[in-house]
Amino acid sequence: MSRIGRLPIDIPSNVTVTIEGSEVAVKGPKGELSLSVASPIEVKVEENQILVTRPDDERASRSLHGLTRTLISNNIIGVTEGYSKGLEVVGTGYRVAQKGSSIEFALGFSHPVLVDPPAGITFTVEGNNKVTVSGIDKQAVGETAANIRKIRKPEPYKGKGVRYAGEVVRRKAGKAGK
Repeated sequence: MSRIGRLPIDIPSNVTVTIEGSEVAVKGPKGELSLSVASPIEVKVEENQILVTRPDDERASRSLHGLTRTLISNNIIGVTEGYSKGLEVVGTGYRVAQKGSSIEFALGFSHPVLVDPPAGITFTVEGNNKVTVSGIDKQAVGETAANIRKIRKPEPYKGKGVRYAGEVVRRKAGKAGK
């Protein structure tokens, strides 16, 4: 049995969970998220808890058991607390500025790079080198942060670029002198 899949998910008092067939909808103070559950997995609500069960020990069922439980748990955390990911812009002349709901990066290119937020994602800029990506969907927050980082990845020689908050960039030695 999956150790993660067996754990019940507690439903907070300000969250409502509705199950219609294979759709699990979670509604909370920050918004609403839904998840489509794969076919062999069954989801039930009992006494303010969500139970995820699997019918057999087939390989596909076992692999989906813990995954489904974690995705539902992530949705509940998302609609109550939300998710955020911090990014830092490191480098001489590299900076970021808020332009309405979008953000504009100066990353050493010949032009500024404008990034528009996807639906359900908000950007906040602190100073001129810190960005916070926040929203209720964990996957969307992580993907948006990864796409921003992809614009100018941190390079190993000077460490310049966009990195996650707290990320350690492995540095390389430059050319050896004579």
